[in-house]
Amino acid sequence: MNHAPTAASSRAKTGGDAARQPAPLSMFEFWPGWAIYTPVVLYWILLGLWHRDFSLPTAANPRILTGGLCGESKTSILDMAGETARRWIAPYVSVTTGSADDGAAALAALDRGGLALPVVVKPDIGCNGAGVKLVTTPDELVAAVALYPPDTPLVMQRLIPFEHEAGVFYIRHPDEDRGRISSLTYKEAPVIVGDGRSTVRQLIDADARTRLVPHLYLPRLGDRVHEVLPAGMPLRLVFAGNHSKGSIFRNGADDITPALVEQIDRIMQDIPDFHFGRIDLKFESIAALRLGRGFEIIEINGVGSEATHIWDSRTTLREAYAAQFTHYRETFRIGAKKKKAGWRTSGAFTMLHYWRQQRRLLASYPLND
Repeated sequence: MNHAPTAASSRAKTGGDAARQPAPLSMFEFWPGWAIYTPVVLYWILLGLWHRDFSLPTAANPRILTGGLCGESKTSILDMAGETARRWIAPYVSVTTGSADDGAAALAALDRGGLALPVVVKPDIGCNGAGVKLVTTPDELVAAVALYPPDTPLVMQRLIPFEHEAGVFYIRHPDEDRGRISSLTYKEAPVIVGDGRSTVRQLIDADARTRLVPHLYLPRLGDRVHEVLPAGMPLRLVFAGNHSKGSIFRNGADDITPALVEQIDRIMQDIPDFHFGRIDLKFESIAALRLGRGFEIIEINGVGSEATHIWDSRTTLREAYAAQFTHYRETFRIGAKKKKAGWRTSGAFTMLHYWRQQRRLLASYPLND
């Protein structure tokens, strides 16, 4: 199987990583959610008791619903971008399902926004790549929007032409002039290559990683699992750059440069009172990214986002929890400073309400591409 070429994958073979060749999966990579996140929730509760406010992180990005913990609108964050930040965000428009002809309404929205196909369609409220669809023709767009329930706000965003994707975690305390990047993660799409003899299912079963998690790929492939790919023909198994949906994550910390930090900080300081979260972007090349160039932002996530380098198969469980605890400790500290400055927190019951609402919405979305 081939992966998208990134510096992260090449660095796995050089320097200090030579002794830590990536295993197909880490020990905990696909543990059940309750198993991996229970210690994180307990740590959150301890921090809430210490600060006497369980919802304190929601004040870290106070202009965003729940600080971006859950239930927030993607476009509500992007819409806050000033002139500087907006230049780095891939153009997008919105449409809500439930009209007499959702397909026609979606096409009209694209036309009003000056966007042409292909575009990426996704729910405006969501996470983990749920419901993300790639559409390239008008017929595909009509079919895609019909899959969402009525009254679902959707985002239609221009398909960024760059091949590579990354998650950049940004932190800036309110009393600091400059922010920092605490994590950089490369997202690689698993790709199988035909040999002219094997079926798609056989190729998946032959790969050291995909054979361990075939359930992530088989549902979206449908009848293609029986197809025999011609020799040399590649097949990308997933489009959404999300770990839980099958993408492969690599730690790109070595590529965090002063130039990249400066550029990301310039962009994020153009979003009012944004202090903590992850920027998902696509980029032209590692060399350009290191210079703070050649990238476009897909979306910006708030306090509910993770430093996704923890899903690199070389990351140990201890390192993963250390990263999680460090980041949540930071968001409590930032929230405390914003609360002292007069901003209000959401409250524990409001947090729970939007978390339950988001869970219901995620369950109603179609399978992602």
